[in-house]
Amino acid sequence: MPKREKGAAVVATLFVWGLAGALFGSLFAGLHQVLWTLGLPDWQAVILGAGAAAMTTSAFYSAMPVALLGAMAGVLASMAYLVASGHDLRLVPLSIAAAAAGFVVGGLYAWMARGSERPLAHTATGLLSGLAAGGVLSAVLALYPGAIGMFVRSAAIVGLVGSAFTLSRRCVVAAFSGHCPRLLSAPVVGALIGAVVGAGIWIVGGAADAALDASSKGAIDQVLAQVPAGFLGGMLGGAVTGVLLELAGIHPNDEPLV
Repeated sequence: MPKREKGAAVVATLFVWGLAGALFGSLFAGLHQVLWTLGLPDWQAVILGAGAAAMTTSAFYSAMPVALLGAMAGVLASMAYLVASGHDLRLVPLSIAAAAAGFVVGGLYAWMARGSERPLAHTATGLLSGLAAGGVLSAVLALYPGAIGMFVRSAAIVGLVGSAFTLSRRCVVAAFSGHCPRLLSAPVVGALIGAVVGAGIWIVGGAADAALDASSKGAIDQVLAQVPAGFLGGMLGGAVTGVLLELAGIHPNDEPLV
């Protein structure tokens, strides 16, 4: 590859992976704090938070049209729910409404687009990579005697997930796509993204404070306090990992968006 093209590829990877890492790190920090607040041990919060964040980020990274449609449908459904319920936010019905809207628009995408069995395969690859990386990070946290902040955690988990996702994506997607019904892949991904958006609106809307006791309210407040560290750590981890993969001859941006 000529030096100019190599430099352009490195710069593109730096920005794309930095932005993806920032999204991942923010989601991981918020989800980890919410799960920990709900009573899960730290290692379980790390694994589940990493899996959910990786699943969501991989959908936006590798199946962007479906993810954007699901997110848009989730926002619109949440707004419609707010109007219909008189701003009485409840997590389960709000998430169901957003997921149903995401499923519908995902079904429309599957009906119109070819190759639409791949979004679910990419999302499943992200989920598996996130769970595996979360297990590795939780083991490190258990062995390390000191405290590790969210900035370092986010940078590490983004690097682990990004590497695992890139190295395993082709094999997992090829194996998964052959067993995935084409007309169900995009709807399921759209529903997942819609549900995540609905849950996010529930938390940001303040309904979480009304559903928790006084001690839990203070812990929920820490979610927003942890997000900036997750954002910055994830951005750094994503940018560094993407550039290292590109320099090593593993081109993380070669896979087409579907």
